[in-house]
Amino acid sequence: MPELMRSILPIAAICLAIVAVWYVGAVGLNAKWERDQAARAGVEIGWAEIVPATMSQDRPVLPAPHQVAVEIWETTANKRITSKRSLVYHGWITLSATLLGFIMGVGLGILLAVGIVHNRAMDLSVMPWVISSQTVPILAVAPMIIVVLYNVGISGLVAKAAISAYPSFFPVAVGMVKGLRAPDDMQLDLMRTYNASAWQVFWKLRWPSSLPYLFASLKVAIAIALVGAIIGELPTGSQGGFGARMLNGSYYGQVLIIWSALFGAAICAALMVGAIGVAQRAVLGRTGQAR
Repeated sequence: MPELMRSILPIAAICLAIVAVWYVGAVGLNAKWERDQAARAGVEIGWAEIVPATMSQDRPVLPAPHQVAVEIWETTANKRITSKRSLVYHGWITLSATLLGFIMGVGLGILLAVGIVHNRAMDLSVMPWVISSQTVPILAVAPMIIVVLYNVGISGLVAKAAISAYPSFFPVAVGMVKGLRAPDDMQLDLMRTYNASAWQVFWKLRWPSSLPYLFASLKVAIAIALVGAIIGELPTGSQGGFGARMLNGSYYGQVLIIWSALFGAAICAALMVGAIGVAQRAVLGRTGQAR
């Protein structure tokens, strides 16, 4: 229990500090509206009146933490999951594109890494393109992908998943290249001594050695895939998903909708990264590489 407390206390202290700064920022940014309203009414107000008023504005510049928490509760617990006002409904739409894009990106990243490691021509030609592909902002690429895929008859979930896969394949490709090259020369020489085939070297040496790098890359890739899915919902005019939710909140000046969608996305990302962490401990534990 003392060890658990020692690990929880620093996290709790940082969270409390963030919440405190957030509240101070909410008061500072929302106070101008209260002063302007008081000036129009011809009255003077002090901080004793300003502070509580800034905590309950309908359209604050920066909502207070409790306002965001209430909005999340109202749009999850108090709404049917089939309702278009439900955060769960929008979350599932984004997550479906995220998971499909993540699978596509991981598959592409692993295939590229295997080719780069085993083929010198690919190493010299493909690897620079893999790196340079990430210099193009996803916001600029997303509309281009949508247009190209639409012209070949692909739209909806698959189009959003393709945008999600674009940034997510990169960390997997780079991490797997590093992982597949992790075995040293002595280990490779030992496999050759046993007359192992290239296939056996891959499955019995290179692949197990790459697993820690793969799981580290997957944690980055799943978070980036979620960002890509949200961005993919913007140019498609989607009526559902976290991206569409944020866009609607921006159109109608509903800041709380934007913030609840942001926190919903962050919670989903944390849960998915946590799931990969659980899988990592299980898989690496079976291979004797658990940390």
